[in-house]
Amino acid sequence: MAIQPFLPRNPVRANPAGEPLALTAWSITTGEAGFRTQARGLASRIAADVRELTVDVRKPWRYLPAGLLPAALDHLTAFSDRPTPPWPDVLVSCSRRSAAVAIAVKRASGGRTTAIHVQNPLTDPRAFDLVVAMEHDGLSGPNVISVPTALHDVTPARLGEAAKLWRKRLFKRGRPLVGVVLGGTNKHQPFTLKMAGDLMDGLLRLRRETGAGLAITPSRRTPDEIKAAFQTRFAGDPDVFCWDMQGDNPYLGILALSDRLVVTSDSVSMISEALATDNPVEVFGPDGGRRHAKFLHGLVDKGLVRPFTGERLPPAPGGPIDSTEIAAQAAKALILARA
Repeated sequence: MAIQPFLPRNPVRANPAGEPLALTAWSITTGEAGFRTQARGLASRIAADVRELTVDVRKPWRYLPAGLLPAALDHLTAFSDRPTPPWPDVLVSCSRRSAAVAIAVKRASGGRTTAIHVQNPLTDPRAFDLVVAMEHDGLSGPNVISVPTALHDVTPARLGEAAKLWRKRLFKRGRPLVGVVLGGTNKHQPFTLKMAGDLMDGLLRLRRETGAGLAITPSRRTPDEIKAAFQTRFAGDPDVFCWDMQGDNPYLGILALSDRLVVTSDSVSMISEALATDNPVEVFGPDGGRRHAKFLHGLVDKGLVRPFTGERLPPAPGGPIDSTEIAAQAAKALILARA
């Protein structure tokens, strides 16, 4: 598929670094939280007007490679949003099945829509105007850029607002704060009670040696028995905040206010978001599958993270690393060059 020239409906003007362009954008995914965060985060950095769509392709067409399903818009599930004109200036997709829909929208727009895909689309990258892949994907091409971490919607502005909201609850003068972000089981590795116990032992050892407080947040994927184990172990400790999944989510506040961050190894997204701060980051847990291990080892080799052992001295900060802004600047340069 030939890459068509981009002709935006709206006038495009040079903009200050970091400001979105006066364009419309669609963020298209199959609805998983990790995909939505990446696509929405990038679309919001590129365009001022962003609409989020959730789509999926019916069986058996969903099993076809994205580039072999030109009529993807005719094979959407009943629960999908329906992409219809007016087509956006920019489209950002993430996930294999949403890639097929993105290619179909680009074709339906006559090439007017700039199509950007996040992650490996598992089809010819030339079907898109730009592909943003992670380094461990090993993807290359004239329209492919590689970034060291996953894209996300954690920005300095959002961290600043979260710090204001959570400072009274999490910050205590004269006491360092260790933020702990718990993931869960994935297809390559379980999150077991034995692992949880080892992590808590390390955190308690760190507390004894440094006097640090703890701010612990589970995620939607954290098993109930793991959440219960943390609540029980730290019950009644005034220097430990352990979120019970009720009320406001402290996640961004913990990222913003902690002096060091400990993140379980199962989530590329959570590790990437921790590295968007300027705090030292440590990773706890096994390497997982081959691609996941390649991601983790790459960060360790670059000195961006360190395995968590409860060591008293924190690692050197590796961030902030803003792969979303790297991708957004590449996308905006492409758009402005074609306008």
